Amino acid sequence: MMDIIGYGAFFLTTALVFSFITLGLNLQWGLTGLFNVGLAGFVAIGAYTSALLTTPDTTGRFGGFDLPILVGWLGAMVVAGLAAAIIGVATLRLKSDYLAITTFGVAVVVQLVALNAQKLTGGPFGIGFIPRPFASLAETPLLFNFANLGVVVVVLLIVYLALEHLARSPWGRVLKALREDERAAVSLGKSARFYRVQAFAVGGAIMGLAGAIQAHFIGFIAPDNYVPILTFQIWVMLIVGGSGSNKGAIAGSVLVWAIWAGSGALTSVLFSPEQQARAASLQIVAIGVMLCIILLVRPGGIFGDMPRRRSAVELQPKPVADESNAAS
Repeated sequence: MMDIIGYGAFFLTTALVFSFITLGLNLQWGLTGLFNVGLAGFVAIGAYTSALLTTPDTTGRFGGFDLPILVGWLGAMVVAGLAAAIIGVATLRLKSDYLAITTFGVAVVVQLVALNAQKLTGGPFGIGFIPRPFASLAETPLLFNFANLGVVVVVLLIVYLALEHLARSPWGRVLKALREDERAAVSLGKSARFYRVQAFAVGGAIMGLAGAIQAHFIGFIAPDNYVPILTFQIWVMLIVGGSGSNKGAIAGSVLVWAIWAGSGALTSVLFSPEQQARAASLQIVAIGVMLCIILLVRPGGIFGDMPRRRSAVELQPKPVADESNAAS
């Protein structure tokens, strides 16, 4: 029983780490309309930045500054945010599919750098010995998992409240205006490119934070962790939860990761070890079927922006005041 509870805490921690990335994507796409399919690159930048800042000194590799974990997380946000801003300045003049192709190319470049720059990133061997929060509790998995879950929940709550505040602020209203009608927003004196670069940078910083948290939660990173399948997972999480809703981004992350992990466990039980490599593709099939069902039932996602239905009272014509009463 205790093992099941411990695994539940581990599962929820992993799902909530994904929700950080989904929240960053929701800011870029759901709020601003920026089609980013290179988010795996920003997650990798954050993970490697925090790892280089916090790991102990290692011969033959740059970094090893042995700084506190919190410094690594802040550094990951700064570096990933700056990278997103630089990329945004260069690419956000592009639209829709052209922007998607460019951001995907950025993610591929980041992965290739991580794979080949061995003196910086460890190459295909990755970076190990990344300090983990509450490492002293590692011998007690239940306490260790719940302690990490508490940290992730607190940080996620801070990010969620900050994004909710930004969405309701004048800055957020400008982003929504640019998403809905760019010409109208520009006619009012708003710089479309300036605001989009800001949204792209903030979203990239949140993705970098997610990569850093995941790196310290696992204790090891490698280029194989940041392949295009990560981008597919996050986009499905956002679509299922509801584009434009921060609450939906979190709910979609937990739901999709539950189906992904559950289908993986199911294939390991139903298929022999020789067939499990091929059966792993059933995970993607399960996600695709779930996505089709949810979009048929809720086209806007679980918590997506749905038009509010007007009640019968609201639809009734308002009575016109009697002229005699008005005169009196």
